[in-house]
Amino acid sequence: MVRIRVLVVDDHRIFAESLAAALAAEPDVDVSAAGSGPAALRCLERAVTEGRRYDVLLVDADLGSTASALQAARPAVPVQDGNADGLVDGISLVAGVRSGQPAVRTVVLAEKDDPRRAALALQAGASGWVAKDCSLSRLLTVIRGVLRDETHLPPALLTGVLRELTAARKHRTESERLVESLTPREREVLRCMVAGLGRKAVAERLFLSPHTVRTHMQNVLGKLGVHSTLAAVALARRAGVGPADLAGDVVERGGQLA
Repeated sequence: MVRIRVLVVDDHRIFAESLAAALAAEPDVDVSAAGSGPAALRCLERAVTEGRRYDVLLVDADLGSTASALQAARPAVPVQDGNADGLVDGISLVAGVRSGQPAVRTVVLAEKDDPRRAALALQAGASGWVAKDCSLSRLLTVIRGVLRDETHLPPALLTGVLRELTAARKHRTESERLVESLTPREREVLRCMVAGLGRKAVAERLFLSPHTVRTHMQNVLGKLGVHSTLAAVALARRAGVGPADLAGDVVERGGQLA
């Protein structure tokens, strides 16, 4: 029998333990639980090291919003807690897993339907959005479905999610058009801004004077129609502009200092 390895990630301890115990009763499911985003990441890393990767993550949509996990008696399935590692919200965890372990499927468990957050989850790489109060049989159907590369959404959410995704695509298209108006040098400066470099660091990287970099940055803000570096970076990310590769060689040597 092919067994499905599932990791439940929820900072409500009682819910995490109860769901994990219910899933563990299935003959083809191996299940663990984590009480925070950082704990989930540790579970994933350890599973890779042990050669026992997880197949599906069930992630709380409100992960990180609970001040402290609920206390319970000795758990049927141990729940690992995060501590000094800080908080990781549900959508960020989905995106991180998609980037680091793309073979792992993620399903978001939500208290209520929210088209905007469901669309964000799908954009981050989630394969499904399921109500926390759904039946166990429904949840198992979703788990097995996402392993067949299916995407699962409640029918009542479908129209709203499609509307949100269409709007997001429109914003991305507008952002892409604005970025395309930049010169090659301005785009390189923008990539440095996305990487978090200040004016002096950009000047050193591109072999330009700080004065010239300031002019390029002002031109970038003007062409993008924004008034701050943070807004420019947000627009760049919507357009799919990635950060400059700080570990590699300088992409373009600008010649004479201005």
